[in-house]
Amino acid sequence: MGRSFIGHQHFKGRGALSNIAGRFESQTREQTDDGWYRDEVPESIDETVLPDRAKSVITSNDSPDVGFDISINPYRGCSHACVYCFARPTHAYLGLSPGLDFETKLFYKADAVRLLEAELSKPRYVCKPVALGINTDGYQPLEKRLEVTRGILAVLTRCRHPVTIVTKSALILRDIDLLADLARDRLVSVMLSITSLTNDIKRTLEPRTAAPQARLRVVGELAAAGVPVGVMVAPVIPAITDHEMEDILAASRAAGATCASYTLLRLPHEVKILFREWLAAHYPDRAAHVMSLINQTRGGKDYDSTFGVRMRGTGPYAELLRTRFELAARKLGFESASGRHDLATDLFRPPAPESPQLSFGF
Repeated sequence: MGRSFIGHQHFKGRGALSNIAGRFESQTREQTDDGWYRDEVPESIDETVLPDRAKSVITSNDSPDVGFDISINPYRGCSHACVYCFARPTHAYLGLSPGLDFETKLFYKADAVRLLEAELSKPRYVCKPVALGINTDGYQPLEKRLEVTRGILAVLTRCRHPVTIVTKSALILRDIDLLADLARDRLVSVMLSITSLTNDIKRTLEPRTAAPQARLRVVGELAAAGVPVGVMVAPVIPAITDHEMEDILAASRAAGATCASYTLLRLPHEVKILFREWLAAHYPDRAAHVMSLINQTRGGKDYDSTFGVRMRGTGPYAELLRTRFELAARKLGFESASGRHDLATDLFRPPAPESPQLSFGF
């Protein structure tokens, strides 16, 4: 599945402006003009959707600063097209570009339900809250048709397994029946990620996500249904969205959010290149200033992956963000400023094993 676009081009509904080579590629391609022939630039890029024949669906994590030990990612790639997405570099492992390929060449866990039931049935399985849809959004547009996330959520509901969800999509309301069921036993926590309340910023920064006001409505409807819901101000982008932190927290609290968190923009691997391209195209007047502030929080670099500081950064500017967040969260009365709701783990029951014998009905 090779890359089909070379050069730089803004496509409607897409976040990346190029299909940069992944860091594992031994060869790169560049667009050149020799005066003789030019490739036709497509007006749009079609999506390709293929099954991901995974051997398991539960992934263990030992990173000390992410707040969960296990996760399930129903999809690889994400058509939400957020240009800043920290998961973009994972497409390089597939021989694909973290750029436009990440948004248009998508994979889904075809056997997710069967694999999950098998893993939950193992005698040594230890129940811990599972983070659903962390690497890419489990409620991206593809989910409306394939319902992989709903299938997984149905298994977790049946097994009374605790689950946490982070999303930018209003599609999560489709599953409010399952979420409300889990909420009655303190088995679910949902976080809405809100980067900006400004539609113009959203359109270029995260093109196919729900509008800011739609996300606030999701917060309200989940809260009304008794589902613990919070807000992640994420990512905070210096000189682009940082001034909105207090407004996002206030609007989310008014809608019904009870906990809150934030993360500073992260630019691992190829993301730094894609983000710089995006800045040059959409904010040329302040691109240098934005990167200067980012560098100040990352020890002079575009990114520092050190555990404990990668989510919030270091230095005076990062400290100012932390102080602003903590002050606003305290004034607004958020129950938790850690971005977490406490969930129960003692109600878990493994999936019932299939048996060829009929029950006697005793």
